[in-house]
Amino acid sequence: MDNGIVDTPESWEVIASRTPFQGAKTAVRSDQVRMPDRAVVRRDYQAHPGSVCVLALDEEQRVLVLRQFRHPVRHRLWELPAGLLDVAGENPLHAAQRELYEEAHVKAEDWRVLVDFFSSPGGSDEAVRVFLARDLAEAEGDRYEVSEEEADMEIARVPLAELVAGVLAGRLGNPGLVSGVLALSAALASGGVETLRPALSPWPARPYEA
Repeated sequence: MDNGIVDTPESWEVIASRTPFQGAKTAVRSDQVRMPDRAVVRRDYQAHPGSVCVLALDEEQRVLVLRQFRHPVRHRLWELPAGLLDVAGENPLHAAQRELYEEAHVKAEDWRVLVDFFSSPGGSDEAVRVFLARDLAEAEGDRYEVSEEEADMEIARVPLAELVAGVLAGRLGNPGLVSGVLALSAALASGGVETLRPALSPWPARPYEA
């Protein structure tokens, strides 16, 4: 039911903008923004292409998860298969299917949008779409060759209920995993996955061509 509680797009006047740092995939942007009281203040944030995550659920209600080292937080985190939207306007479903294949060598027949969110809206413009993937099978062909952090990655299938308990107990903290498993748990408790949005649903935060 729509009770009027909805995020709405809005843009305040940007007087000037510069990019003091440009990395391989992301950048730091510094904007001079006019506030409602007419004051102009600086807002620094990460400019990010956006990301997709895949909650791959098998017939035994287990979720495919990866354990990977993340240098910025100095933790080895359990995560969902995920990746950047490397190409402007890239279809997020195609990106999600690619990441599931590359990171887990798995394909899925049934895809739905599980949840969309901004990862850190006070300091980054990153938008994340989490897909639910079901009817899983081993992908054909050779496994994708991994490198860097992914070369040390572990793969497991964990019951959904166990992941939910881990999130609520503070043992799991990756934002894609937290959002995905809690969203799926809520969907299963209130109408089932059939109520989820189709895989090619619009995504205003990161418009794309179907």
